[in-house]
Amino acid sequence: MKFIDSIRHYFEMRGFDVSSRFADKLGIRTTNVRLFFIYISFFTVGLSFGLYLTLAFLLRLKDMIYTKRSSVFDL
Repeated sequence: MKFIDSIRHYFEMRGFDVSSRFADKLGIRTTNVRLFFIYISFFTVGLSFGLYLTLAFLLRLKDMIYTKRSSVFDL
């Protein structure tokens, strides 16, 4: 049981934060976005999970490209 809790804690701390970023963008609560992904995954039989991972990858890529640098020499 401790192993499962450590895995859950790892993914909660280092997750992609897709749902929280979309909730901030849309101006709604994060739990509503998470529930939407859960409900839609039941109806589409896992298709939304692929969509979630794709969005997480794109957000991570955007963060790597558009990082704010304090000076010109931070390349």
